[in-house]
Amino acid sequence: MSNYCLIVNPIAGRGAAKKMLPVIESLLESYQLSYDVVFTEYPGHGIKLAAEAGGNGCKTVVAVGGDGTVNEVINGLMQAANAGHLTSDLAVLPVGRGNDFSFGMGVPQDLEEACRILIENKTKPIDIGFVRGGDYPQGRYFGNGVGIGFDTIVGFEAAKLPSFISGIPAYLIAAVKTIFLYFRAPNLRLDIDGEVIEQPCLLVSFMNGKRMGGFFMFAPESKCDDGLLSLCITRQVTRGQVLGLFPKIMSGTQESHPAINMPAGKLIQVTALTGSLPVHADGETICEAGSELEVSILQKKLQLVCE
Repeated sequence: MSNYCLIVNPIAGRGAAKKMLPVIESLLESYQLSYDVVFTEYPGHGIKLAAEAGGNGCKTVVAVGGDGTVNEVINGLMQAANAGHLTSDLAVLPVGRGNDFSFGMGVPQDLEEACRILIENKTKPIDIGFVRGGDYPQGRYFGNGVGIGFDTIVGFEAAKLPSFISGIPAYLIAAVKTIFLYFRAPNLRLDIDGEVIEQPCLLVSFMNGKRMGGFFMFAPESKCDDGLLSLCITRQVTRGQVLGLFPKIMSGTQESHPAINMPAGKLIQVTALTGSLPVHADGETICEAGSELEVSILQKKLQLVCE
C-alpha cells in the first residue's frame, strides 16, 4: 500500500468527485505523489475502506468528496485507532456540495491548493465529536457538527429536490417548505455539562466546525482543538422570524438575537419532553424521530493535513 490512500465517493457533489478525479490524479502526479485510489460503492463503505487503510498502516487517508465522505473516513480511522492501530493522518480534497468540514478546519477550498498541501505534509490535531442515540445507540463519530430540528428537516427536503436545483436556492426552497412542515418546536431538556435548559427548541446545532448547510455560520468562533462543542440554540419563533434569522446565521451575527443562545460544552444530553428529535451528523441521518441524544467531544483525536 502507498503512503496515501484516496477514498473517492463517485456520487459526491452529484458526480463532481468522479468527474474531477482525472484532474486530481494529474495534479498529484505533477507533484510526484504515490497514491492508491479506492471507490465507495454503497453507504457506509467509506468507513470500511478507511478502517482497512488505517489498519494496514497507510500514512494519510484522503477523503475525496463532501462532508458525508469525510464523516465515513473519520469513522473508519477512529475504528482503526480503537483497534490499536497507529492512527493515519486525515486529508480532504473537497469536491462535495457543502464542504463545511474542510471550510471550518482550514483546508483549502481550491482543489489545486488542497492537492499541494498533501506534499507539504503539515498537520494539526483536531477534536472529533461523538453522538449516541437514535439509529446509532452504539454511537457515531463526526467531524463538523450535529443538528437537531429545523436544519435536519431542511436537509431531508433539499435531498428530494431535482439535481438541477442546488446551492442557496435549494436550501431556501427546502427551508420555506420546512417552515410549514416543522413549525411547532419540540420541548427539549438540554443538560450542558450539568447546566440544564428546558425550552421549545426549533433548532439546536452542536459544532466542532464553523458552518453547516454550505452557507450557515452556526458557530463562527468555534475552534476545532479546544475540547469544546459550540452550540447554537434557537427558541420557537414565528414563521416570519425564521426567514429573518437566515441572513443573520449566514453572516454569523445571530448571537445578539433574543431567540438564540450560544453556549459551549463538552458533554450534552438532550431529551425530548414533547415532540421528537430529527437529527443529523455531518449531514448523515442519525434519526428521523428520536427521543434522547448524547453528544460529546474528544480532544485532539486525529491529525488533519491543512495549511
